[in-house]
Amino acid sequence: MGLDGSAIVTEYQRHGAVRWMNTAGSVANGSFRLDSSRPGAAPEAFDAFLDKWRTQVGDGFPMPNFSADTVGDFRVKARAARIGDVALTEMSMPSALRTEGPLGGAEDQVRLYVVRRGGWTLAGSAREGGHTVAAGQVLLRHVGRPVHFETAPGTTAKVLVLPSGVLAPLLGNRSLTGPADAAEVRLLAAHADMVHTTSGGLGPAGLRAAHSTLIELAKAVALGRFDDVEPRLAPALAQAAKDVADEMLADPELSATTLAHRLNVSVRTLHRAFAATEESVSAYIRRRRLEEARLALSTAHERLSVSELAAHWHFADSSHFTRAFKRHYGQTPTDYVRTAAAQGPRRPWQGQAAGL
Repeated sequence: MGLDGSAIVTEYQRHGAVRWMNTAGSVANGSFRLDSSRPGAAPEAFDAFLDKWRTQVGDGFPMPNFSADTVGDFRVKARAARIGDVALTEMSMPSALRTEGPLGGAEDQVRLYVVRRGGWTLAGSAREGGHTVAAGQVLLRHVGRPVHFETAPGTTAKVLVLPSGVLAPLLGNRSLTGPADAAEVRLLAAHADMVHTTSGGLGPAGLRAAHSTLIELAKAVALGRFDDVEPRLAPALAQAAKDVADEMLADPELSATTLAHRLNVSVRTLHRAFAATEESVSAYIRRRRLEEARLALSTAHERLSVSELAAHWHFADSSHFTRAFKRHYGQTPTDYVRTAAAQGPRRPWQGQAAGL
């Protein structure tokens, strides 16, 4: 399509040949990523997105008609995946999206909107009486007939299209709204992130497990609770706990008890979920704090002292911090600073894969 690689970054994996049998028959999967959010993106960005959607997500998830303004200024960073009868899309949109024109026929799907920033308005604009899912909110609804929507500039959101067979009876005629940081939503969002990351490498059994977990967690959102003894949910629970921990690393109250409370599970359930990752809750928190401390040591501007870093990241004292740092990185914080200074500034592309 003649896309300028410096302006639009696309990455996709075609997994249409990978299929598994379940009660609904043979189902395909696929995924793609696209970034047209950079200044000067090629005008073909919308066509690129539409082409990847049609080839990777496919039938059963049709795209609506978008306004001319949307097509002409399609700046978005997106990733999408399909696993059977579930489609997952995550979009960060500097520009606005707006649909217009004829709508398709009847639909029978359940959709979950998780809005982190901006706003997503259904059934036309808010001025026309539409419902807006605001930042930090979710909407779960059974779709009988498609409606127009528009987004505010700067919106970041996840949209999950789910089968209605199991979920519609739980919803009835209700449209459920609530906070995006609810425990059930956090778990579903964490699992969706894992699907985006791993779907390309999953075999048939892994795809079945990923699909089943998506449905179970969507049911939990509809019911306002989840089965915390269901073993399939353990990876999602561990990932959600890690996400919360990353947000709270500088908080002195961060602990397994705090995380369990935030995710509405018992401490025992949380420890059981982490057991499968071969890293305890406390070990994860300590490792992430050490990583942040090392990053601070790598920053020459206003570098904190060892004792200040120890206090900031809630180690008992500077000696305890130094021992933990050396055990993890093989050298003391002071030696690490000397080594980093001798090696000179790192290039931007030197990443964590090198252990630096």
